[in-house]
Amino acid sequence: MAMLAAPENMATGHMYVKSDVYGSGVMLVEMLTGLRALDINRPSAQHNLVDWIKPYLSDKRKLKNIMDARLEGKYPSRGEVLIAQLALTCLATEQKNRPGTKQVVEMLERVEAVNEKPRPPRVHSSHHTISRNGQNSATYRSPHHTRQDRNRGSQLPSG
Repeated sequence: MAMLAAPENMATGHMYVKSDVYGSGVMLVEMLTGLRALDINRPSAQHNLVDWIKPYLSDKRKLKNIMDARLEGKYPSRGEVLIAQLALTCLATEQKNRPGTKQVVEMLERVEAVNEKPRPPRVHSSHHTISRNGQNSATYRSPHHTRQDRNRGSQLPSG
């Protein structure tokens, strides 16, 4: 993997902690796309992966278009979005706008937690809950409700 230097390294020649954070952002973009940071075999506007890809990282619809096809869509879309957001903040031009290394680690741990959560069934026709007064109720929950909405009530024990 070719690494691109942080903008302040190019200007001053000095390394800073947040320069490493920039390098982490480059690595994340390489992982998302499966492409090298610098590649003169790509069209000229795409030689520098970071410059070319930044606009895609902040748009969920565009993000799908840049994902490494070898992943075959076998990843949680929420994890994909979190990694893209992290990469974008790591790649901030001004080092003061980049997260610290601790924040990068915390975000990666959040992504890992998203990846470890079991996926809810795709189609929900009804959702059984126990109301506060102990009565059973079945309510329709659209698959478009957030995970938090789906988990509001206590689940009925099976069996």
